[in-house]
Amino acid sequence: QVQLVESGGGLVQAGGSLRLSCAASGTIFSINVMGWYRQAPGKQRELVAHIISVSTTNYADSVKGRFTISRDNGKNTVYLQMNSLKPEDTAVYYCNADVTDFYGRGPSRYWGQGTQVTVSS
Repeated sequence: QVQLVESGGGLVQAGGSLRLSCAASGTIFSINVMGWYRQAPGKQRELVAHIISVSTTNYADSVKGRFTISRDNGKNTVYLQMNSLKPEDTAVYYCNADVTDFYGRGPSRYWGQGTQVTVSS
């Protein structure tokens, strides 16, 4: 069993910053890709960023230059530093991880429960 727990969401004014964290725990042997998605009201869930290694990251065009994804492999944790936030960044943010477990099963994709980010104008 694998669990992902997010933290760091909240309410911030436009131009402000937030840092999201997502810690994975459980029967983890290895984690390949870790990432963040978001879903605004009435819209489909969309990719924000994902990371395989320090040198292999991918960002949505809408967040390039403002958001930075990073990970701590020793802690099985992924972070999303969000700067210069805009009202259109308001959404529920979900982390995910592609996990191979102790029994060699996977990789399987797991999701966190989501954390609300609200940016006021």
